[in-house]
Amino acid sequence: MGKRVIWIVLDSVGMGELPDAGKFGDIGSNTLGNIAKAAGLSLPNMRKLGLGNIEGMVGIEPIEAPIGCYGRLAELSNGKDTTTGHWEMAGIYSKQGFPVYSNGFPKEVIEQFKKEANVEGVLGNCAASGTEIIERLGMEHERTKYPIVYTSADSVFQIACHKSVYPVEELYQMCEKARKILTGKDAVARVIARPFEGYKGQYSRTAERKDFSLQPPSDHLLERIKEKGLIVAAVGKIEDIFAGKGITDAVHTKDNMDGVRKTIQYMKRETEGLIFTNLVEFDMKWGHRNDVYGYAKGLEEFDAVLPDILEAMEEEDILVLTADHGCDPTTPSTDHSREYVPVLFYGKKLKQNVNLGTGKSFADIGQTVAELFGLMPLAIGESFLCRIKPTV
Repeated sequence: MGKRVIWIVLDSVGMGELPDAGKFGDIGSNTLGNIAKAAGLSLPNMRKLGLGNIEGMVGIEPIEAPIGCYGRLAELSNGKDTTTGHWEMAGIYSKQGFPVYSNGFPKEVIEQFKKEANVEGVLGNCAASGTEIIERLGMEHERTKYPIVYTSADSVFQIACHKSVYPVEELYQMCEKARKILTGKDAVARVIARPFEGYKGQYSRTAERKDFSLQPPSDHLLERIKEKGLIVAAVGKIEDIFAGKGITDAVHTKDNMDGVRKTIQYMKRETEGLIFTNLVEFDMKWGHRNDVYGYAKGLEEFDAVLPDILEAMEEEDILVLTADHGCDPTTPSTDHSREYVPVLFYGKKLKQNVNLGTGKSFADIGQTVAELFGLMPLAIGESFLCRIKPTV
């Protein structure tokens, strides 16, 4: 088996405000540090890799001799959302943030959506929590058959429909039509299908969420790996984030542990290339709902299965653990936060206990992977490879 990277994004697991956090309303945000302070965290396996030794880490104790290479990364792009973060990791610099609509979408967008989706009206058209808005408008949606349209502080156009009103495939078709409308100045990062079920007081979103992302620029890390004839296996919402571009194989997941299982399944195959995983529950289930104790438990659950991932690694494999932004559940906000993200590298043939300090871009990971696979350098990012890999 040749070179292989297992790259896992712990969605929203930031580690402290960036210097420009004030511009984003995120002063005081520190997802990991504030959770540790409020709920306590026991993460022995990530600590073994060096999590507590990272510069600026709060609330997680360092150990004397970590077996991994550890550091933190700043976000170069103008944003704090999933798409911007993942794209930057792959070498895409987003100078301008995607459009957001804190007061709802313009009338012309909604009217065009109603026409294309063949619906008489929409409900909501505001910034809202997904769980709150389906509880508030679910019964009216069932009565009128109007889809619920809403957004957040992120660049998203979300459509929530009860499965008894619009089957999931019809909701997906509705989202595809919205995606075609939302271009130019209204080119939101993602259109998101949000199916739900149940009844008043017991509505719940299902695992059939689907993201319809803006197409990324063509020249990025995943495309280059694929062009070299290597696999790019996407686990979770990675396929959606990159609109399928540069992906050779993909599987969606219902929760974090399902994501871990599917990652390990890919690891057990005879493959060469990249296994790229997003574990979304940290963000979707706990961060956005300000569920501090749920978030802490989720982190500990991942830490407990980390040895299974390490055990499945082959001699040449490199594991990367990182995040794409923050989502501090201890702050009044339920939105993403502009934070540094941790980065941990581990491999049986990598150096141990290497302090990588603070990188200037999430693309430092992508640049490292590009150099490992012998690809042309990405437009942004600095490679860590010479610092983490012994010279032969």
